[in-house]
Amino acid sequence: MKTGTMPDERGFMSRVALASFIGALLEWYDFFIFGTAAAVAFGPVFFPTQNPLRGMMGAFAIYGVGFLARPLGGIFFGHIGDRHGRKAGLLLTLAIIGTGTFLIGLLPGWKQAGIAAPLMLMALRLLQGFGLGGEYGGAALITIEHAPDARRGFWGAIPQAAASAGILLATGVFAALDHLSKDAFLAWGWRIPFLISIIFTGVGIFIRMSVIETPAFLRVSARREEPGPPLIQLFRDHPRNIVLATIARLAETVSSNIINAFGIAYIVKQLMMDRSIGLNAMMLASLIGIIMCPVFGAISDRIGRRKMYLAGAAFMFVFSVPFFLLLGTKSVGLIVVAFVVAYNFGPTLMFAVEANFFSDMFGAATRYTGLSLAYQLSAIIGGFMPLIGASLIGRDAGQPWLLAGFLSVICLLSFICAALAKLNGGAVGEETSYASGLSHRPEARRSASV
Repeated sequence: MKTGTMPDERGFMSRVALASFIGALLEWYDFFIFGTAAAVAFGPVFFPTQNPLRGMMGAFAIYGVGFLARPLGGIFFGHIGDRHGRKAGLLLTLAIIGTGTFLIGLLPGWKQAGIAAPLMLMALRLLQGFGLGGEYGGAALITIEHAPDARRGFWGAIPQAAASAGILLATGVFAALDHLSKDAFLAWGWRIPFLISIIFTGVGIFIRMSVIETPAFLRVSARREEPGPPLIQLFRDHPRNIVLATIARLAETVSSNIINAFGIAYIVKQLMMDRSIGLNAMMLASLIGIIMCPVFGAISDRIGRRKMYLAGAAFMFVFSVPFFLLLGTKSVGLIVVAFVVAYNFGPTLMFAVEANFFSDMFGAATRYTGLSLAYQLSAIIGGFMPLIGASLIGRDAGQPWLLAGFLSVICLLSFICAALAKLNGGAVGEETSYASGLSHRPEARRSASV
């Protein structure tokens, strides 16, 4: 077993990881601008009401609807990825999400179209969610299944960093519009982040056209005699791990949505502070997250993915109440600290290693479906967290302690399931990766372009 990365391997993996990262970045950007817009614009545009909390809840309800479509997308693209290749799914998901995002920027508001406006918004949100349902599994596996075993944690964390980069890009675009008046922003300013996504989509498709198929898929495809539906095989071979992976992932998705989408709205609606404070704090947190993702991944190569994931879940269990205490001070400096610390040592730490951790629970023949399904089923609860958060705070007379307690319970449950998960004989590390064999195959070195 090789313990280092030869120059050819490093160059090859850099190109693979870059293609995966950039495509994932653009898709995460598309999805996160919806969450940001729901926090700062969609309430008054699509749900005008005298009660700002109700308008915010309406916007967050549609934000959550997108997550309902993600398991369906995970099953659909999981089938494509496990039967026709990881690359095929990657191109389709990007085109679907990009189209839906662009069209959102063209929608009329309630004043122009009445009830049809939020209904059209919901339909396009469902399209977004369906596409993203297959993005996570494909982007993760195209890198993990190419990576040398000894550095799989590091390389696998690079496309994961695209989530932080997507948040940074999304909040950065909205922050650049902060100089607009409130009327101008609600009239047309919020549309700009959605409309420019069509440019990013074109760039992403061009980059992903150059990705080559993974050896794990090619090996399984070559020996498959009578292919059955991956979903049926998955529940036949790994029923326990599907349940455990889905629940284990809740700590990451719930904490991420509370910190990002709901945290910004909480600062604006409950603390009555300027929206730029939350946006700038989240920008800094996500910028640091881009760096920390591969760092956490590299550490996992030494101590293991499970230990890192457990550490992130345990941290959020402890930090749930302090996070809201820091926000409640209304001190800009402490609010920034709250976002940076919570986001990076909670969801970012877990997200950096979870694709590798969860991949080790499934065999190559059903890995795309298993990884996507576990991720997207848990995402339903995570996606409705802004709505759940607004509801819990409403029940608690504007106080966040019910929400903080809810987050703590979720993190404890995820910790237990992650500890119980079984890493089986289909682990990625037991399959020879493409990059780890480069130095032994001259013909592979000549064809290792991405």
